[in-house]
Amino acid sequence: MKRVIRRAVAVVPAVLIQLLLYYMLFTWLRPWATAIGIVLGVMALVFVLYLITRRDESTYRILWLMLILTFPLPGALLYLILGNKHSMAPIRKRMERAPRLPEEKDVSGPLYEELEAEDKRLAQTFRLLQRITGFPLRRGGEMEYYPLGDNMFPKMLQELERAEKFIFVEYLIIENGLFWDSLVEVMARKAAQGVDVRVMYDDLGSISTYTERNAAELRKKGIKCVAFNPLLFVSGTLSCRTHRKMLIIDGRTAFSGGVNLADEYINHITRFGHWKDIGFMVRGEAVRSFTRMFAELWNAFTKDPVPAEYLSAPAGESGAGDGLLLPYYDSPLRPEGATNELYIDLLAQAEDHAWFYTPYLLPGEALLDALVRAAQRGVDVRIITPGIPDKKIVYRMTRSFYPVLLEAGVKIYEYTPGFLHAKACLVDGKVGAVGTVNLDYRSLFLQFENNTVFYRSSLLDALHEDYLETQSKCRERKLEDLNITFGKWLIDGFLRLAAPLC
Repeated sequence: MKRVIRRAVAVVPAVLIQLLLYYMLFTWLRPWATAIGIVLGVMALVFVLYLITRRDESTYRILWLMLILTFPLPGALLYLILGNKHSMAPIRKRMERAPRLPEEKDVSGPLYEELEAEDKRLAQTFRLLQRITGFPLRRGGEMEYYPLGDNMFPKMLQELERAEKFIFVEYLIIENGLFWDSLVEVMARKAAQGVDVRVMYDDLGSISTYTERNAAELRKKGIKCVAFNPLLFVSGTLSCRTHRKMLIIDGRTAFSGGVNLADEYINHITRFGHWKDIGFMVRGEAVRSFTRMFAELWNAFTKDPVPAEYLSAPAGESGAGDGLLLPYYDSPLRPEGATNELYIDLLAQAEDHAWFYTPYLLPGEALLDALVRAAQRGVDVRIITPGIPDKKIVYRMTRSFYPVLLEAGVKIYEYTPGFLHAKACLVDGKVGAVGTVNLDYRSLFLQFENNTVFYRSSLLDALHEDYLETQSKCRERKLEDLNITFGKWLIDGFLRLAAPLC
C-alpha cells in the first residue's frame, strides 16, 4: 500500500496541473458561453455520428454516446483522451520507431494444405488469425500442460538452469517472494556467465509490488530490466498495458499461460482461497513466435534492441510433432481484436462443446451473442468462473451476465475452493487456446495479450481432463438461484453499461 501511495503522490502534481489548465481555459471562455453551447451541441452530434460509424463493440459505443450526449464537453474530452485508439498514438509511434525485425519466411503453406484436407472451415479461421496478427501457423513440438502454477514453477527453474544464450521475461505482475526470488537467483547466476537476461514488467500492473528501486537492483545483478508504459501522467495510454506472460529461453523453450510471478500464483501464500491457474511449456519452431512477440515490445521501450540473430535461434529438440499451433499476441493498436474474432468464429463452428475458463466474464455484445447462439442450437457451452472474487465490483459485473447466458442454456460453474485465474477455451476436443486473455473488454480490445491456439494436440487432452477435474470442485449456477429483483436488475444494468471501462 505504501508503494501505491508513493506512486499516487508522484502523479498528483501532474493531475493538478492538468486540472488547473482546464479551469483557466473554462474561465477565459465563460463570456462566450452561449456560442460555445451551440458549438458543443454541433460537436456532440458529430461525435455521435462518428461513434455510430465505427466498428467498436456496441456496448462500448452506447457508453460513450450516453456520456457525450449528457455532458458534451467533458464527455468529448474524455473520449479523446481515453476512449479511442487514436489516444494510443504515443505507443504506436514507439512501435513504429523501434528497430525493424528481420522478416521471417512464412512456414505456413504446407501446414494449411494439411489442415484444409481435414477441416477447410477451421483452416479459414487460422488464416484469418494469421492475417490479423501476422504470426504463422506452426508444427507442434514437445509440450507440457500445467493445471496449476505450483506445477509450472519447478519446471521453469529447471529450464532456466539450461540457459546458454538468452532469457526473456515479460509479465504483468512481478512481486518479490519465493517464486520471483528463486527465478532471479538463477537468472543472476546466468547473467554472470554471459547469458543475455532481459525482464519487462507492466508499470501499472506491478505498481504495488515492484518499483524502479527493485528494477535497479536487478540491473546491478547484470539483468536488463524495463517497465512497460511507465505511469508518469494521466493520458490516453493509461489503459494500454501489457497483460502478456511469457518466459523464453534460448529460442528453444517458452512458458506461458495465466500465471504471474507472485507467490499466490503458486499457492505459496493464500489470497482469495486456493489459486487455480494454468500454463504450458512448448519447444520447437513455435518458440520463435514468442521471441518475436517479446522483441517487438522490448525494442519499442528500450534503446537496447534484441539482436536479430536471436529471432532465428535454433529451435532445439522439438519431438516428432504434436499437432499444429499458432502463438500470437493481441494489440490495442490493431483495428480488430484477434482473440475476440477467434472465439466468435470457433463458437460458430462448434458442434459438440465449447468450454471456457475465465476469471472475468464481461464480453462485448458480439461475443455474448456467439455464446448464446451456440448454446441455443444445442452446443454444450460451459464457463468456469471464480467462486471467491479478487475484485468485488468486477465479480458483481461478471454475475450480471449470468441471466442472459443461463436463459440460453449456457452452463456456468463457480470454482468454490477459491479464485480461478485461468484463461482457456476448448472446442469439440480438437481445437483450443491457452493464454492471458480474459473474456472482458479490456483483455479483448485494450491491452497487449498473448494467446496460443492448439489443433489436434495432446495438450488439449490434458486441458480437457483438467477442465472436468476443476468442474467437479465447482458449484453450478442456476437461473432460479439468482434471485433477481428490480433493484438488482437496475444496478446490474448500470454495471453492464460500465463494463468496457473495467
